[in-house]
Amino acid sequence: MNPLMTEMLSQADAVQAVGLSRFFKTGLGQYGEGDRFLGIKVPVTRKIVERHWRNIGFHELEECLASDYHEIRLAGLLALVRIFAHARTIHERKRDCVAFYLSHTDRINNWDLVDLSCYSLLGEWLLDKDRTILYDLARSGKTIWEQRIGIVSTMAFLRHGQWEDTFSIADLLLHHPHDLIQKAVGWLLREAGKRNKTALTAYLLPRSREMPRTMLRYAIEKYPEDERRKFLQR
Repeated sequence: MNPLMTEMLSQADAVQAVGLSRFFKTGLGQYGEGDRFLGIKVPVTRKIVERHWRNIGFHELEECLASDYHEIRLAGLLALVRIFAHARTIHERKRDCVAFYLSHTDRINNWDLVDLSCYSLLGEWLLDKDRTILYDLARSGKTIWEQRIGIVSTMAFLRHGQWEDTFSIADLLLHHPHDLIQKAVGWLLREAGKRNKTALTAYLLPRSREMPRTMLRYAIEKYPEDERRKFLQR
């Protein structure tokens, strides 16, 4: 067994695992149905990953993502992000990290796994490249997690002052029925508004009547109270 998995397993906390299982909705019919937890919080996982990421390769990452345990899959993804970020001058290495990521989206199967990995890796990779893959994931993703990758990856673009793709992909998901997608879209719209409130307002005005209330509330969270009220009364 690889050292990253070994240390993760050694940190298991059965009591905390119960709470995490409840928080991530693992019950029958819930979005995380059947997922298993060791009971390790994210800061602890990050510290473990920091000790091991330099000494593991794609074989060990494959083992992590194949794990039944949520936290071990997260550890594998965080290690992959670290490997990608530090391959600054090795284009092929970064490309291999992205290819590995996209070939394992079936194992990136909860909102935290998506949010803690996609924009730091896939989004950063696409900053100077064609972004069709994000539209494909949002439009026809096999799961809500692939669709969430499509929109959340645009956080990388927002951090570079580019909000057009966030708005365009939000349009593809504007009527999505799942609240985890509605919240993700609203969150990214809110982040766009932090950079350019005028652009967000122009986006919302013709759409606010039709978008789900959850999405709208997330999007306008930073607006003054009177402006929020006007949007919600439209």
